[in-house]
Amino acid sequence: MIVAIDGPAASGKGTLARRIAKHFGLTYLDTGSLYRTVACAMLADGLDPHDAEAAHHTAETLDLKRFEDAQLRTIAVGEAASVVAAMPKVRQALLELQRTVASTPPGAVLDGRDIGTVVCPDADVKLFVTASPEERARRRHLELQAGGDVQTYDLVLEQLRIRDRRDAERSEAPLKPAEDAVLLDTSELDIEAAFQAAVEIVSGKR
Repeated sequence: MIVAIDGPAASGKGTLARRIAKHFGLTYLDTGSLYRTVACAMLADGLDPHDAEAAHHTAETLDLKRFEDAQLRTIAVGEAASVVAAMPKVRQALLELQRTVASTPPGAVLDGRDIGTVVCPDADVKLFVTASPEERARRRHLELQAGGDVQTYDLVLEQLRIRDRRDAERSEAPLKPAEDAVLLDTSELDIEAAFQAAVEIVSGKR
């Protein structure tokens, strides 16, 4: 069973995906962390994230255990990840890894921005999780504060809007719902309500 969960940054899709995977006994893969690892490696090595060839080489030689999760969640890494994620060669280098995880029994829950449209277009269940920009910025701001980051809410909101435009307008695998995806707006849902709604959707599709 393959569950594809797409959506913009800070929509709650990662938390939902982890809990759904645990609930149904499936493997979980945060595909965004792959691009964040590429970006983090480039920044750590003094490389320009806009350098397509350097990004491609980094993706092909990626060490997924090099960084702690907190290192991958900074605003700088998120911005750089959005840049490298728009590069066709980087996406291709990471595509087979994602499909291998998805196709390995008993199945997997993958979250990202193009899972239902590109990575796993034949997924058994497709969810597109979203929330208002203001609510997503509030969540990301709290997350960053908890990690010691002192970015202001207004800056987080501005950067989220920029990220949304870049992800939606990129020529390679733009962020958009698959035609057969179920939309789940979490703007006014806490995590428990969102989780129960998602479980009902997945159970109904099984």
